[in-house]
Amino acid sequence: MNSFRMRLTLILVAMIGIAVLAAGLVMGKVYRDNHQEDLQDSMVREMNIILQDVPWKQGNPDELYGYYTNEAKRIEALTGTRVTFIRADGVVLGDSDHDPKTMENHSTRAEVVKAKTGSVGRATRFSDTLHENMLYVAIAVNKDDPNSGIIRTALSLKKADESVKRMWTGLLIGLLVLFIVAGLVSYRIARNLTRPLEQITRVSKRIKNLDYRARVDFQSNDEIGELGSSINAMADSLQVQMTRIHQNERQLATVLDNMINGVVMIDAAGKIVLLNKMAEDLLGISAREQVGHHFASVKQQYELAQMIQETLERREHLREEMTFYFPEERLLDLNLVPIFEDDDDFGGVLLVLQDVTAIRRLERMRSEFVANVSHELKTPVTAVKGFAETLLGGAVDDPETARSFLQIIFDESDRLNRLIGDILELSKIESRRVPLLFSPVELSSFIGKTVELMSAEAVRKQIRVSTVVEEGLYVEADEDRLRQIIVNLLANGIAYTAEGGSVSVVVEPVHDPNLTLDDEGQENYEHIRIHISDTGMGIPKKDLPRIFERFYRVDKARSRSSGGTGLGLSIVKHLVELHKGTITVDSTLGVGTTFTIDLPVLQ
Repeated sequence: MNSFRMRLTLILVAMIGIAVLAAGLVMGKVYRDNHQEDLQDSMVREMNIILQDVPWKQGNPDELYGYYTNEAKRIEALTGTRVTFIRADGVVLGDSDHDPKTMENHSTRAEVVKAKTGSVGRATRFSDTLHENMLYVAIAVNKDDPNSGIIRTALSLKKADESVKRMWTGLLIGLLVLFIVAGLVSYRIARNLTRPLEQITRVSKRIKNLDYRARVDFQSNDEIGELGSSINAMADSLQVQMTRIHQNERQLATVLDNMINGVVMIDAAGKIVLLNKMAEDLLGISAREQVGHHFASVKQQYELAQMIQETLERREHLREEMTFYFPEERLLDLNLVPIFEDDDDFGGVLLVLQDVTAIRRLERMRSEFVANVSHELKTPVTAVKGFAETLLGGAVDDPETARSFLQIIFDESDRLNRLIGDILELSKIESRRVPLLFSPVELSSFIGKTVELMSAEAVRKQIRVSTVVEEGLYVEADEDRLRQIIVNLLANGIAYTAEGGSVSVVVEPVHDPNLTLDDEGQENYEHIRIHISDTGMGIPKKDLPRIFERFYRVDKARSRSSGGTGLGLSIVKHLVELHKGTITVDSTLGVGTTFTIDLPVLQ
């Protein structure tokens, strides 16, 4: 921009210089012409006076030479002007500065030729005799006579030339000063013109470099001001649009990164152009490494690559469920949708992946649950129906047989009632429709009362139930649901422990070494741990992961004989989780089983 400013300054200076120089040339010429016109008029007046003073004589040339020469010298002495008398045929009769006899014929001289026409003759030329520029002016003695003699005066232009030179010297000095002043003014004008252009250029470059906050900060009402206003308006529009675009990009990126489904976009050439975080997790690949590469280069199942290729070729929607074994075993629902642009040009394929492993597992569990419920309900219903039919067939007449059958019907009905009750209870717990009423529970008295509820069954089987609970231990819990947890676990321990065995309940605080002492100097604790152990038959290691499943029984015959429904441990697990706690099991065949419950002190 500085070079542009210098060029503009030079252009302005050159224009001013040319204009001033042209004006000087015109002024010099006008000055010279006017000066010569003034000299001519003065010389014409002098010659008219000479004609009045000097009579024009005719006669012998030798006599005329002396006469006219003396008159010419006399007049030159008075006026300082060279005077020449010329006969009609061009012969010089007298001259104030030269011997007329030695002078050549003047009939062809321009001023003489002009004077013969009756006008004033004028010529400017270099004099061979005086060796300087001279102004010659001639008039006819008798303007009406073509053969009239000619009187001519001559004046040196040396003074006039010196005057013109002085004028040119002054003009050049003035022109130089004017150039300097014009240069300064032109530079200032150029700077005032180029400064806003420089700013507009800087702002334009910043906008080009994506800095949409750049603005032109000058204001004027000329065309440059309008250009600056247009640049600012364009920057405002671009900033708004880019802010909106960035906001949409951030929103889209946030949506894609937080989607529960994997999304992979592949262009028409088969290159991966987009890969969200869930797709990375499901396929075990990195977006940074795979975006821009062909889908066939991704190390994944061959069937997936075939589906993508088929969609690219057929440009039709494809859907299929496929089991993937990397990075872990999953069942994925694959949706491949062809993408078309606004002008119906094929843009590629959108692959949507959904992990349906848990859904299919839940569906399988639901089917198994329905089957188990049907089976569990069918057994007591079949028994009740069979014994009722037997009674109706005549067995009712035998009092002993009728009493035995009616007892079986009663027991099966009671079992059916408990089964239905447990199913409803589990359904409410799983659907979170069981409100918990939390309150402080003093564990020493609570465990004592709960064990007392099971004492009759323990005494019947001669099983010793022991408790170890520190005094003053509290936990915030729903007392009824906590009692239901302990009762279920105690009932299981008593049911699966042989006569003469033992069941124990141990409650202890879990201390945190980072916590300070309370006001009484006791260590604070955040969790309560409850151990319920028995000396029963134990649980095989292969069955431990499934014992909290609904209707799962380790020993089906023993469970049915004990009246179990197969839902107790599942209910216990859900109730513990509602208390934000955990339950674990440790068991050894032939030695016994221990259930461990960790509950937070505060909910």
